[in-house]
Amino acid sequence: MYLKVILVGGTICLLAQLIVIKTKITPARILVIFLMIGAILGGFGVYNYVVEFAGAGATLPIVGFGNSLANGAITAAKTDGFFGALSGGLIATSAGIAVSIGLSYLVSFFVSSRTKKD
Repeated sequence: MYLKVILVGGTICLLAQLIVIKTKITPARILVIFLMIGAILGGFGVYNYVVEFAGAGATLPIVGFGNSLANGAITAAKTDGFFGALSGGLIATSAGIAVSIGLSYLVSFFVSSRTKKD
């Protein structure tokens, strides 16, 4: 299982790094592209097979977050209709979002940001 996790998660990260190195696409745009890929594949149910195969190797990268957003919206839309579709993704991912914001705030006390020089 560990080998599957490392191979799938590592492949996703490798693809992102190759895009950074070989193109002039900014990391923020790559993040959005991967998020949208996860949401689209999750919406069609394709990414669930990857999650079943690799577990955390597929759910932890940003592609897995897009998948969680899509699955949450689809699940909530079945019970709550249109408003469920709008709020379901955020409800499904709210714990991860809260932890990310909290840890980012904590880390900001120890790290100072600076502009990247060309």
